[in-house]
Amino acid sequence: MKYLDEFADPDLARSLLAEIAAVTTRPWAIMEVCGGQTHSIIRNGIDQLLPPEIELVHGPGCPVCVTPLEMIDRALAIASRPDVIFCSFGDMLRVPGSELDLFAVRARGGDVRVVYSPLDAVTIAEEHPDRQVVFFGVGFETTAPANAMSVHLARRRGLTNFSMLVSHVLVPPAIEAVMSSPSCRVNGFLAAGHVCTVMGDREYLPLAERFHVPIVITGFEPLDVLDGIRRCVMQLEAGRGEVENAYARAVRSEGNATARAMLDEVFQVCDRQWRGIGMIPASGWQLTEAYADFDASLRFDVGSLTVAEPERCRAGEVLQGLLKPDQCECFGVECTPRTPMGATMVSSEGACAAYYLYRRSGLEPVEVRRG
Repeated sequence: MKYLDEFADPDLARSLLAEIAAVTTRPWAIMEVCGGQTHSIIRNGIDQLLPPEIELVHGPGCPVCVTPLEMIDRALAIASRPDVIFCSFGDMLRVPGSELDLFAVRARGGDVRVVYSPLDAVTIAEEHPDRQVVFFGVGFETTAPANAMSVHLARRRGLTNFSMLVSHVLVPPAIEAVMSSPSCRVNGFLAAGHVCTVMGDREYLPLAERFHVPIVITGFEPLDVLDGIRRCVMQLEAGRGEVENAYARAVRSEGNATARAMLDEVFQVCDRQWRGIGMIPASGWQLTEAYADFDASLRFDVGSLTVAEPERCRAGEVLQGLLKPDQCECFGVECTPRTPMGATMVSSEGACAAYYLYRRSGLEPVEVRRG
């Protein structure tokens, strides 16, 4: 597959679909972990082309969506300070806190800026030595190396006005939490290829062995997803539960050694609250003691801020694969991209946003505004 359009070749797609149909003899539920894969599935109608025995379950693979409400409120509290320049990727600006979002803070005069790299925030800190510059570090293992590098670089440059509000989460503990749930009905997983480019596949091996579940590392184009589903179904039908790399053009078993070394230097594993799901032990990263001076949560004393999730928002059930977005009574009515009740409706990788944007419910969508 040399060129990009080959990853959406309709003839190859039909061939993969025929193979999946030929091998399938019983119902299987397969969870795609990554929100990018969810959007590829819904945008291309892959779930509607599969045999009726195959159900795709949307998992907690959107880092914006699983950022807890209390972390959003901490960001809002810091961003509202007159001495702060608050930097974030654009997809966080519309995520609702308990009362406001970062767009509202900016409309009220807060200096909230969209950046395309955490290193941009380091540059802003150098250019504004009289202001505190905070970067909102959100994401799975994919974005973590660049975030770690920004903190490392800020310390090396002697910047005392740069800090990071860290809300990193890890994929393997989320898979373990899903499989350990009494309500779990997932038979196999499509693992996020970009996460594995950093971390490799070794953390998935004990999960596949313990739960005897196929975990297929998969890319994001239509043929990537179909090939991942095919491999997963073939394992299930054969009674196997193994880690399989269907994204070998980008993923190596050992991952990226340089990136992992930077992560080990700057971050350490911690328990992490997931929005709509709850606490998952050892499922996140926080700054190590050596870099604690760069922890915005400590610098601005917002670490104790906690809030309750809105009762009517069912995003947590969506993130756990227990509910399809259009099965929520608020979907597309009270909850839209312009009036979101939860992050799954506004994130560029959110399952609710995918269903709304691609008219999966028959509703007429409005334009999804990006940061």
